[in-house]
Amino acid sequence: MGSAPGAGQRPDAPAPKPSADEARAAEQRRVPTLDEASAAAGQRAAAEVSAADAPQQQQPSARPTVAMTKPPRDGQDTAPHTPEPQPNAAPPTPDPHRNAQPAPSDDARTAPERPSAPRPGDPGTPRRPQPAFDGAGRADGKGGGPTPPTGRKNPGGGLLMGRPFGVPVYVAPSWFLVAALITWVFGGQLDRVLPELGGARYLVSLFFAVAFYASVLVHELAHTIAALRFKLPVRRIQLQFFGGVSEIEKETETPGREFVLAFVGPLLSLVLAGVFYAGMRVVEPGTVPGVLLAGLMISNLIVAAFNLLPGLPLDGGRMLRAVVWKITGKPMSGTVAAAWVGRALAISVLIGLPLLNQSGALGGEPQDIGGMTTVTDALLAAILAAIIWTGAGNSLRMARLREHLPELRARTLTRRAVPVESHTPLSEALRRANDAGARALVIVDTDGDPMAVVREAAIVSVPQHRRPWVAVSGLAQDITEGMRISAELAGEELLDTLRATPATEYLVVEDSGEIYGVLSAADVERAFVKAMARPS
Repeated sequence: MGSAPGAGQRPDAPAPKPSADEARAAEQRRVPTLDEASAAAGQRAAAEVSAADAPQQQQPSARPTVAMTKPPRDGQDTAPHTPEPQPNAAPPTPDPHRNAQPAPSDDARTAPERPSAPRPGDPGTPRRPQPAFDGAGRADGKGGGPTPPTGRKNPGGGLLMGRPFGVPVYVAPSWFLVAALITWVFGGQLDRVLPELGGARYLVSLFFAVAFYASVLVHELAHTIAALRFKLPVRRIQLQFFGGVSEIEKETETPGREFVLAFVGPLLSLVLAGVFYAGMRVVEPGTVPGVLLAGLMISNLIVAAFNLLPGLPLDGGRMLRAVVWKITGKPMSGTVAAAWVGRALAISVLIGLPLLNQSGALGGEPQDIGGMTTVTDALLAAILAAIIWTGAGNSLRMARLREHLPELRARTLTRRAVPVESHTPLSEALRRANDAGARALVIVDTDGDPMAVVREAAIVSVPQHRRPWVAVSGLAQDITEGMRISAELAGEELLDTLRATPATEYLVVEDSGEIYGVLSAADVERAFVKAMARPS
């Protein structure tokens, strides 16, 4: 099955019975079946997991590099000479560590030798050896994994209100619930202060709710402007239940910038409180403008004071993180400290807020325990505590993610690839990959330039008996500009590149344009999950 059938030969035509020597040679070169491959892949996976748990010594691999210029001509025997197997011996399986590579074409033999960049599996490349293609066209017994997460068209999950400074501002559906609650509560207070308003008090209360969230938006815009000033991309601003959030996609580089970025929000809320207080001095007290300005002044003071509490995900927690980061020199230490303070703060809010309301310490009348007011206070405290607790946990997970992201390197995750021409039968291409210890196939033209990447999932879908009659060109995906990535990509830059052009496989090239290998999105995802599961 090492080459394509001759002209005029049909798949169902009777073939002459091979001799004993030919049968043994075919058995020696045959591609393992799916069951054999799955069993071998399971053993390899278990061995890799065991090896990952034990200390490893990196030893240079002795196998040579696959020539990535022109592929061997079809019909040319590229298999190395191996001893003749014994009649009762089990058929050997491809060994990824054996010293084998395809024989070069005539042009490659005459071409002068030139040094090439290290490839996956070459000496000096810090990477664990990878198994070769098995009979299913895969190395782990599974098909192609899901592609990396892609950007959504509507990342806000709400109503788009505008794009100040180029950053989209969304209003979450939960905001309308909070606006209705503020309108109802503030309307009851207006009934006691300005009873002559009647039903119009709810229109004034609705205006107060909108003005209050406008001041929250200004608070978030302060964070956004500071982030853009520090060259940090901001994904969106979202107004939601209990305030707003600015989603900054990258961390600051220094603790000083982290402190400034966190402090500008509460600072601007304090400035707004001062502006509303100054407005109160020039209007008549006891009027609608006076009551609105007083309410907005008190609200911004509460927003500033609440955000200055030293626990993540609040601004005060980020300020605490910056201080611990500055002292220890480790951003992860600052995140852990601020996150656990945030969790303690969540418990304090859950227990202390209802007690403070009942005692009248927050400005209201002392109340007896029990009744609807107690239930409302407890529910409000529980929601607020859950938001703080969840935000602290998310901050820990994001910090762990950013700590391990640099470990995701295209160079170490790339699969070694074998170049083949478009008309090469799949069985022959897999045999070449097995002999070379490679795990990927790249279709090249007559000049050796890459044109397409053979999809792993498509290889799996081809039955074993059909592979000699299927050309690799029918299983390939053309290489677009976004599918050609640099071997130097790593971390967030690598993930951003994969998100920009979703695919199952990517061609990895050196800066000189030379083929380095093929990067599978499934391999990136597995490495990502493994890095996230590892403790910091």
